[in-house]
Amino acid sequence: MSFEKIYLDNAATTRVDQEVLNAMMPYFTEKFGNASSLHSFGREAERAVSDARKVIMKRANAKRHRLIFTSGGTESNNFALKGVAFANRDRGKHIITTRIEHDCVLNSCKWLQKQGFDVTYLPVDREGFVSPDKLQEAIRKDTIIASVIHANNEIGTIEPITEIGKICSDHGVYLHTDACQSFTKVPLNLDKQKIDLVTINSHKIYGPKGVGGLFIREGVKIDPLMHGGGHEFGLRSGTDNVAGIVGFAKAAEITKDRHIENMAKLRDMLMDGALRIEDSWLNGPRKDRLCNNAHFTFKYIEGESLIIHLDLKGISSSTGSACSSKSLEPSHVLTAIGLKPEEAHGSVRFSLGKDNTSEEIAYTLDALKEAVGTLRKISPFKKRW
Repeated sequence: MSFEKIYLDNAATTRVDQEVLNAMMPYFTEKFGNASSLHSFGREAERAVSDARKVIMKRANAKRHRLIFTSGGTESNNFALKGVAFANRDRGKHIITTRIEHDCVLNSCKWLQKQGFDVTYLPVDREGFVSPDKLQEAIRKDTIIASVIHANNEIGTIEPITEIGKICSDHGVYLHTDACQSFTKVPLNLDKQKIDLVTINSHKIYGPKGVGGLFIREGVKIDPLMHGGGHEFGLRSGTDNVAGIVGFAKAAEITKDRHIENMAKLRDMLMDGALRIEDSWLNGPRKDRLCNNAHFTFKYIEGESLIIHLDLKGISSSTGSACSSKSLEPSHVLTAIGLKPEEAHGSVRFSLGKDNTSEEIAYTLDALKEAVGTLRKISPFKKRW
């Protein structure tokens, strides 16, 4: 059996679902008004944005939060960290995050350090879990915010965010979490969880690129990054991306429990098959893992070479985060969990989508075994390891 294309890089981006595209189309050519305009076209657009906001908020049970629409996860993460940091300088200048955050969080923190803030980077264990006890130990009197990713984009680890939220709340520290990979895949109940700010985006869940959101709990003190006409409750100026927002809302609706169950089933099939290959291991946990993530290290080979071999077979996968996939540096996530640079370079991430099939996974496993065997025969690394 052969396939023209098998897409297993859904953590990088997903295709726009046909239902999403159908929902968006009228807002390009028929209902094209500016949501800030007072006339009928503007009011029509404003209603669409308002309805979309309600749909997405309901998916997260966010009754005590505002949802601010942004251009995506990177903007939302920057907004959360920088906006809270500068609005709360009178309280303190200490920020806590982890060593396995997305690059946009880590680079925001590095920039904030240049502005005089103090940042603590928490370690993680071999499976990528943050210790709630170590978080609690790191909290100081001048700590204003902690940012802990909900589910890691590379190795799929789902952090104990509810427990972390309670600790932060007990100490009067804001908690922000990047939920770009987990939104719709891992339940969020912001009405009960003590999470102050949550980053989400559209293109990881079959929606369009260029639109995301930041949930902000009522009472959180935050300064805007974007100044202008006072859009989005005065917190994010700029003309609303009405079509993108409508598509985002439809995308939030279409992922069902059956899709989660199928992705988890195929993930396990992929993990079980790949780990039968000699000198390989799984990065991240078997339990408390994203339903669509499988990340492996294959000794004695380079992940980039394996990606190319699989691509020639029609299989799309990744060596890690799409935002830094062209970097020659080893993944900061993999080195944080204890991998040596050469082990990190021999790693591959497969991320499933709701439309993948067991036949595709079976084909992928055959191609993977063949590619690993071929590369090891010509590997210059085997004797060194």
